[in-house]
Amino acid sequence: MIRFSIVVPTLNESENIDLLLTRVFAQDLSPDSFEVIFVDDGSTDGTPDKVRAWNQRNVRLLERREKPDLIASILAGAAAANSKIIVVMDADLSHPPERLSALVAPILNGTHDVAIGSRYIAGGSTENWPLYRQLLSRAGGWVARPVCDVNDATSGFFAFRRELADSIPNQAHGYKILLELLIANHGKIRVTEIPICFHDRTHGSSKLSLAHQQAYVKRLIALAGGTVTFNTASRFAAVGLLGVLIDAVVFQWMISSGASLALAHFISFMAAVTTNYALNSKWSFREYHFGHLRWQQFGRFLTVGLLALLLRGGILALLVYVWSVPPLWAIFPAILATATVNYLGAAFYVFPNENNQIPSDIRWRTAAIGIVAYVLLLRLIYFGLAQLIPDEAYYWQYAQHMDLSFYDHPPMVAWLIWLGTAILGHNEFGVRIGALFCGFVTIGYLYAFARNLYDKSTAMCTILLLVILPIGFVTGLAMLPDAPLMAAWAATLYYMERALLAGQRTAWLGMGIAFGFGLLSKYTLGLLGIAALAFVIIDPVARRWMKQPHPYLAALLALLIFSPVILWNFNNQWVSFAFQSNRVLADGSYDFAVHYLIAHVAILLTPVGFIAAAIALFAIKKTGASQIEHRRHLFVQVFTGIPFLVCLLLSTFDQPRFHWTAPIWLGILPAMAWMVGNNNDLSSLSRKIKTAWQYTILICVFSYAFALHYVTLGIPGIPYHPRLTEHYFWQEAATEIKQITEQVRNESGKEPVIVGMSKWSVASALAFYMHGDVQWEIRSRNMFGDSGSMYEFWFPIQEPIDRPIIQIGMKRQDIEEIQIQTDRAKINVNTSEMLDQPGDIEVRAISRYGIPVRKIYYRISSGFKGPLAGIQQ
Repeated sequence: MIRFSIVVPTLNESENIDLLLTRVFAQDLSPDSFEVIFVDDGSTDGTPDKVRAWNQRNVRLLERREKPDLIASILAGAAAANSKIIVVMDADLSHPPERLSALVAPILNGTHDVAIGSRYIAGGSTENWPLYRQLLSRAGGWVARPVCDVNDATSGFFAFRRELADSIPNQAHGYKILLELLIANHGKIRVTEIPICFHDRTHGSSKLSLAHQQAYVKRLIALAGGTVTFNTASRFAAVGLLGVLIDAVVFQWMISSGASLALAHFISFMAAVTTNYALNSKWSFREYHFGHLRWQQFGRFLTVGLLALLLRGGILALLVYVWSVPPLWAIFPAILATATVNYLGAAFYVFPNENNQIPSDIRWRTAAIGIVAYVLLLRLIYFGLAQLIPDEAYYWQYAQHMDLSFYDHPPMVAWLIWLGTAILGHNEFGVRIGALFCGFVTIGYLYAFARNLYDKSTAMCTILLLVILPIGFVTGLAMLPDAPLMAAWAATLYYMERALLAGQRTAWLGMGIAFGFGLLSKYTLGLLGIAALAFVIIDPVARRWMKQPHPYLAALLALLIFSPVILWNFNNQWVSFAFQSNRVLADGSYDFAVHYLIAHVAILLTPVGFIAAAIALFAIKKTGASQIEHRRHLFVQVFTGIPFLVCLLLSTFDQPRFHWTAPIWLGILPAMAWMVGNNNDLSSLSRKIKTAWQYTILICVFSYAFALHYVTLGIPGIPYHPRLTEHYFWQEAATEIKQITEQVRNESGKEPVIVGMSKWSVASALAFYMHGDVQWEIRSRNMFGDSGSMYEFWFPIQEPIDRPIIQIGMKRQDIEEIQIQTDRAKINVNTSEMLDQPGDIEVRAISRYGIPVRKIYYRISSGFKGPLAGIQQ
């Protein structure tokens, strides 16, 4: 009885036929258990005669007269097979016949539906293959990884159940039938990989050509849901050249007419893109156009166009304002970059491949790749363009006063900023490079965490949600303590899952390191320790770890890493621990603020994400769920629910900080992402949420791009609102303060003292943007006796000063009054009573590129009497 059929496609392989069959029949296989079917595609070297010469019952020959095509040959052989299991292998002896038994065994025993002879798993290898072929093979497998869940998707040596061949679409052509088989049956089949040693051919020549590689890429894109072809690309490029001409001419005319950079690039882009849409819809993508205007399609076109426009603004600003490229020249690389965005957006979103056979989670994977790439590109471009917010400038001040820890935060943020500026210099990119690094660490660990909990599709959707939700986008862009906290939180979750669910002992080492670095970032990470203890107590399987040394050694390792903070606190009367412990009840009052906490969560996750998180958190597991599913669900509930419960309890008597809960939701993002990619077992509400995610994602991405363009270049027709910008545009404000300070210095002959009249934001922002050759003396309001956080350590309260004092404030009242804590209560004190000859409070309008952006208030005095003068009088 024939148990499996070996299909061998051939084209001019006469020198290899005898060698192949000799090795096949030399295996420990019964001759009656298999057959070998050669499918010849028109060989001219006598290959068919070589096959016929064997004249054996289980060696058969099929001769095709159609155009040579590897997939068609294999399908023809499968159709003619006398068994229900097909093995595909090449005739050139690159696939070892000695691995036939191992390859076919998982199919014969019913444990799997497809078995792949893999070069790229443990035990697999390649021998005597030219380097360029190895690189091509690796690249081919790598580009297929996003839509395929195997390590060697380009393998030509595999076995499968014959009925699966019926699922391969008629339009499948080329030489990678395995990829077609896997995509067509995605999520429905059981796949395994068997290690093989691949040998380069010794006789004949390879049939691989550039045309084959192009066909592979084209087909891969089609399987991913796109319409990228060389025909559409060439037509798009031709239309694009006309668009470039229109864009450049209109842009140059606008700039010559005195228009701002933002207005010129908006108008020129709109002129070019309108022409391009008309031509692309009727010509470039005519196969996918319906002959009339479709509003959904046009809406998608506008979305892609606007996203490309907002990205282009960042590129223009980078080239013109940072690299000093003339606008006329800068427009061309900006056009090229956004043309790429436009084309890919058109091919995958505006005019997609609407083949219903493409699984929905494959489309979600493709969307995840495109959106994540766009958001990361957006970050990279605007990273060094957007000015620092005062919080970032304050942590930059940390780095100027390096220490083991600080009053209001642990030192990790300072260490990262110090390293970034030491390498990249004193600029915004140097300050923020640590956030970029932490963002990639977060992505890597969260992807691995989600894949361990669920699968690859869920992991990719998890990263999509991470980068588009405010909890991920802001922490990946701004250099705040939350950036390393998010990275450490994701790493700790990963190692916790490996230790508590997978039972890996070595994971405790990683957990100790991640937990220690997390505590160096922000004390909030301690909430995961509480969650871990709760999980070990609740889960009977994990409870055994309480009798093992690994968790305790991990805790000691974390404590060792955290020791710099302990040492600093020991030397400073434990002020940081006291500050963090008492900040909630500092004024002794109680303020019920649960509603604020819920509102903050709805903003951090978006309303759709908030509902999805609630569904995932409080979902009741279905009856009959396996122990693995039950423990996974419990893990998500405990490691999200316990930290959130602590924040919820705190909000019953104190108003929470906006970002308190941001890292907590990393634990439940995989469950939320699973609902996005899953088509089964969803309630009607979950299905509506899944649909709503599509609009939420677009709104979030557009909002981020719009906001970054707004603060960098502005948006034509939308002025800067003072309440939105009073904490921003400090670079322009610092220029004005420099002029005021130099004028006072020249008039008085003394070095003025600049005092930022806020806790730390004004002084820090001015210190960063006035940093240079001249050493300015910049203090915070603690000079007058009010609180100043770390400024109280860096610049303690001083004796009277007989030099000019320049007070700088965001509001008039910031300069007029401060609050001083006495033994009994806080009292308001007029700052003029502490100053010698205080002048009037003046206001100065600040402009950027000729556009008003904000105001600053300042007052000049001839000296400072001392911080207690106002109280004494």
